[in-house]
Amino acid sequence: MKELLPFLPKPSHYLGNEINSIHKDKAHVAVHLGLAFPDRYEVGMSYLGQKLLYKQINDQPDFWAERIFAPSMDAARILKEHNLPLCTLESDTPLMDLDILAFSLTHELCYTNILFMLDLAGIPLRSAERSDQHPLVIAGGGAVFNAEPVADFFDLMVLGDGEELLVIIAEAVKQAREAGSGRNELLARLKDFPGVYIPSFFRPVPQGKPIPVFNNYQRVFKALVNDLNQVDFPTSQVLPFGKIVHDRLSVEIARGCTRGCRFCQAGIIYRPVRERKVPDLVDIINNGLKGTGLEELSFLSLSTGDFSALERLFLETFAGCQSRQVSISLPSLRVGSVSERLMQLMARIRRTHVTLAPEAGTQRLRDVINKGIHEDELLSHTQALFRLGWNGAKLYFMLGLPTETLEDIKGIRDLCLKVLETGKHGPRRIQVTASISLFVPKPQTPFQWESQMGLEEAREKISYLRELFRPHKKLSLKWHDPEMSLLEGVFSRGGRELSRVVESAWRKGQVFTSWSDHFSLEPWLEILKQEELDPEIYLRSRTQDQALPWDHLDSGVSRKYLASERSRALETKITRDCRYHTCRSCGVCDRKNNPSRLQGPGRTRVDNILNLEHRDQEGQNKAVDFEQQELFAKNFHYRIWYEKTGLSVYLSQLELQSLLERAMRRCDLPLSFSRGFRPMPLISFGQALSVGIASLAEWFNVFLRQAEPEKKIIDGLNMNLPNGLKVLRVEELSLGRKQAQARLEEFRVEFRPDRQDVSELQKIWSDFVKSDLFMVEKQGKKKVTNRDIRGLVKSSQWQGHVLELTFSWEKEYLSPLFVIQRVFQDLGPDGFTMTKTRQII
Repeated sequence: MKELLPFLPKPSHYLGNEINSIHKDKAHVAVHLGLAFPDRYEVGMSYLGQKLLYKQINDQPDFWAERIFAPSMDAARILKEHNLPLCTLESDTPLMDLDILAFSLTHELCYTNILFMLDLAGIPLRSAERSDQHPLVIAGGGAVFNAEPVADFFDLMVLGDGEELLVIIAEAVKQAREAGSGRNELLARLKDFPGVYIPSFFRPVPQGKPIPVFNNYQRVFKALVNDLNQVDFPTSQVLPFGKIVHDRLSVEIARGCTRGCRFCQAGIIYRPVRERKVPDLVDIINNGLKGTGLEELSFLSLSTGDFSALERLFLETFAGCQSRQVSISLPSLRVGSVSERLMQLMARIRRTHVTLAPEAGTQRLRDVINKGIHEDELLSHTQALFRLGWNGAKLYFMLGLPTETLEDIKGIRDLCLKVLETGKHGPRRIQVTASISLFVPKPQTPFQWESQMGLEEAREKISYLRELFRPHKKLSLKWHDPEMSLLEGVFSRGGRELSRVVESAWRKGQVFTSWSDHFSLEPWLEILKQEELDPEIYLRSRTQDQALPWDHLDSGVSRKYLASERSRALETKITRDCRYHTCRSCGVCDRKNNPSRLQGPGRTRVDNILNLEHRDQEGQNKAVDFEQQELFAKNFHYRIWYEKTGLSVYLSQLELQSLLERAMRRCDLPLSFSRGFRPMPLISFGQALSVGIASLAEWFNVFLRQAEPEKKIIDGLNMNLPNGLKVLRVEELSLGRKQAQARLEEFRVEFRPDRQDVSELQKIWSDFVKSDLFMVEKQGKKKVTNRDIRGLVKSSQWQGHVLELTFSWEKEYLSPLFVIQRVFQDLGPDGFTMTKTRQII
């Protein structure tokens, strides 16, 4: 694929040479894996699960895991036009040549992307069509707890925690190859491991529970990492090129949640709660920030505020983050789970956005879903945030929850107004946003038997809410597409009969379905109709004695417990968190008279693993303060010269800026920061170089708080830059912000004689040079303008098939690449290379 980089949109997404990416010799590994994420680079690079597996596999000397993401539609078209397959990022290996191709399934709307990627790789779509010469195609992730609609496309699925199990699978593949065993023998052996689900060993029943083929393989229990502290966490995470969805150092402080929200699938399938020890987390965070240079830290958990030692963890990491100007974000916060003292400390670095999830507008409905928060807690929480300087809050709600009434819907607007009122003594421009998602009754939850509201009802409720919000200028409303939610509901609760629908939809171009600009419901409805499948059947309620398509897949939580929680919901009864209150015997943990339902060879005791018996934010705590560090002094100013060659020519200016900032953070340069709401390092750049153009003479300017030796800067940065970027020298500048830019720049354009008639190119250039004016159209942000590009070329000469020229920027600056492309209009992007050789300031 790398040979197509000049043609690909966002070529940096296909380089595979990011900082901390792992490269091994294929000839010296026994098992070669691809970790595939069925969505774009910017989404997949945000997914922590892939980072965890990337480390676990690559820590094994005999195994190598590479990354794969779904290419954009334009990139896929280019691959097809050139008859090239989809390849891995790090080594550009065709997926067909891998031993294992492992997909992460995080949601149902990515299903057609799996087929999109398999087709681009030239791998047969269905497991039954593959031979021993094909890679073992497997899947893991939260959606696997009912992935029957795509089960026919996979040889094997991993149910539950994958860090340890994927290594076991890779070892089994290695041993099978050494023994000369075939695919069927391998699968027969793997079925005995907890968490291994082999769809072909179960016969599908339309919309019902699949029938096992083997008597000793009737139910698949999830794999479980009993103690996260025994699994190394990746601190040298691969640094993305460009902006991704969650561009931060995400550290998993705990896994699992026992709050017991009755709509929440993750709260069921990831039980029990397993916290990492605080000393281990402090080391992970310090090493992670040093190893990545990221400017934001996120404590990741299903319910971060419920981490028993959150205050201790925060206080032990705050000073280090403050000294680096690294913000700390606490996502997935439950209202009232973070003390005001922690909010004050967070506000001293950067005030990141705050999101809270009351889920329902009235207390009655919050009790039905077991949310466990009260209105006064929410208002007290937002009042503190606004007082500390936050100027907005986003509140998450759900529409269509069981027992919902019109009063519950009105309650969403009313609660948002009350939150807005708590900010009357805070910043002037406060905005409260209600973000509405539509309830989908997920498998493995107490609400799995409930119905999902239909399309018209969803539209009516959203329209009603819009009218309620319309008069209030400081309230805004966002909502999830009800058409997407309908499709999600169908595939959440369907069986293997839907595989035909997935395949037909892919053949009709329905990919990237989770992206609104690619989504259309009509083709899906047409396909369902052709297959004689009614979407309403999947949205209907189910009886508790009815067989379900996922009944053979076991998270450890018993059906009896789920049914009990459903009954308590209808009675508006709260179930308290079993971490700190009475055990409700869900079936996951070992108890004196009730062993865990998660049985397996060599398994240790299953239970919640906490740092403390009670949350350390409860009760009265002494005030803690930290000396405010001065990070704004601009004492020294440097210009750092570097070259940009090789694969690095495909980095855009924005990508380069982020990369260089993080490199400076990793080598501990004392950066100076701006003041204000979001402090930024004081770095400035020269004229942006077009993607695809090399340079032997680039620079950026940076302010530092203290002087640094030139050798330390050069050596430190060069150890932290990818191949193709190299720092050459350092100049000290005056302290003025405005510094001289290049008046003249020299370039070398090398054409390919095997593709062009060089004499014809020389004639075109000669005609250009002889002209007094050479007017071209230039598309700006708002309009098209006519520009004379002849006056920009000061001098030029040919050396065989190489054109050497000097540009003058004394009147205006235009991209040199733009000039060459306008003069040689028939020249393709692979017909020449262009290098800046000198700047004259």
